[in-house]
Amino acid sequence: MVRLTHESIDFTALTEQVRSPQAGAVVLFLGTVREMTDGRRTVALDYEAYPEMAVAKMEELHAEAFARWPVTHAAIVHRLGHLELGDISVAVAVSCPHRTDAFEAGRFLIDRLKEVVPVWKQENWDDGTTEWVHPDGGLIAE
Repeated sequence: MVRLTHESIDFTALTEQVRSPQAGAVVLFLGTVREMTDGRRTVALDYEAYPEMAVAKMEELHAEAFARWPVTHAAIVHRLGHLELGDISVAVAVSCPHRTDAFEAGRFLIDRLKEVVPVWKQENWDDGTTEWVHPDGGLIAE
């Protein structure tokens, strides 16, 4: 299951979605809005995406995880819109028969999501300035 949402991410429900009697391990990753980034104070983030392309890329990653590991279930949810400090921006939940595979598949999903899924983040700094960050972590020239 993959999706984009403007609503808060219910990580408990997401975790329950991937739990299974066939899986002995469930791994949950939550990306949250942090206050400090490279010595600068963040007050909020804004996320935008090209939804059709973002969902298609997320579905490709989802399928790749199933092909590489014995994944029982997996879910990826990315939030869009304005997020405050502490809000959850992304959640990845994976279940597998064993923990090593669950950790590896979960790490793959979040790392590749950050690299290839077209979701853009705008940092809103406490000095009133903003800065768009490319999905791979680099700054976008303005």
